[in-house]
Amino acid sequence: MSASPFQRRGDVTLRRAAGDQLVKNKENIARPAARTSALTKIRNAKMSRSPHAYVRGNTVRYYEWLQGLKSGALPSGPPIWICGDCHVGNLGPVGNAKRKIEIQIRDLDQTVIGNPAHDLVRLGLSLASAARGSDLPGLTTVKLLERIMSEYHQAFAPGFDENREVEEPEPIRRVSKKAATASWKTLAAEDMEGTKPTLPLGKSFWPLSQQERRAIEELFGDEDATRLRSRDDNAEVKLVDAAYWVKGCSSLGRSRYAVLLEVDDKKGEADYCLMDLKEAVKASAPHAADAKMPSGQQAERVVEGARHLSPYLGDRMRAVKLDGKTMFVRELMPQDRKIEIEQLSSEEAIEVAGFLKWTPFAGPRA
Repeated sequence: MSASPFQRRGDVTLRRAAGDQLVKNKENIARPAARTSALTKIRNAKMSRSPHAYVRGNTVRYYEWLQGLKSGALPSGPPIWICGDCHVGNLGPVGNAKRKIEIQIRDLDQTVIGNPAHDLVRLGLSLASAARGSDLPGLTTVKLLERIMSEYHQAFAPGFDENREVEEPEPIRRVSKKAATASWKTLAAEDMEGTKPTLPLGKSFWPLSQQERRAIEELFGDEDATRLRSRDDNAEVKLVDAAYWVKGCSSLGRSRYAVLLEVDDKKGEADYCLMDLKEAVKASAPHAADAKMPSGQQAERVVEGARHLSPYLGDRMRAVKLDGKTMFVRELMPQDRKIEIEQLSSEEAIEVAGFLKWTPFAGPRA
């Protein structure tokens, strides 16, 4: 009988299979049976912190608001792949397998072939709510929106070069520089609450049910699920640990798991990677009536949209099934970062707003 991937591996002892959990803080843990109510409380608490948090966490309400507008109040652009949830927290540095970095969209759960104006308005609303919820003066909100509109109008000017290089403002360069120097250890320190190759149960990671554990073990025993862009074809991939992941806001309540893998290269040297396994559901964003999107599971739509809008991310994503649920799995990279506009000055925030306007519309759209 083969050893379970949840048993001892190297110098790390993982006792989850035996029920002897590696626990960091019991008060922050919800068992599988109590997850739904606990996640609802966490989501409500996050959204109540500020108007910006509410805007970020409530995509459904945004589209309900758009539906309430008078006909013709919102421009109708040509149907293309859009993010569908283009708030500032979903934009930032994204790395590829060769550690090259671009500012791209980081979350494509809502992606559809739809009206690009939905992304533009969503981004403007997000930036405005972030500015008003911070220490930035009210006039900054007006200038943020003016800068977005001004930059957008330039794209319609005669002779506009859509392939031109857009200079990154200093705050973006700082984030990109930090992303460029990130490593497995920095990813572990931020997302795993430690530098040891394990997922300690606590605020971020909750225990799995026996059924979830078996399903994940079976899924990552399949080579297709563990086929990563950042490893050699002959590298051996082993499942080290897994846990329910309490992450995000609008997605809280869906099935989401962190899966830690060990990758052994040809020289026998071990490295680790963190996989984000997330349930895909029907998008709240409306799609064009004649849109030719994947007709299968929702995860295929998410992966296809990512490949068009954020190739660096889409290249390390895959649509899978887990215990009958449609999911997508993506390899996380240390270079993936958020942009936090609340930490910027008025001048910096306005510059960032002008730059971010280009990001959702800069990738290939075919």
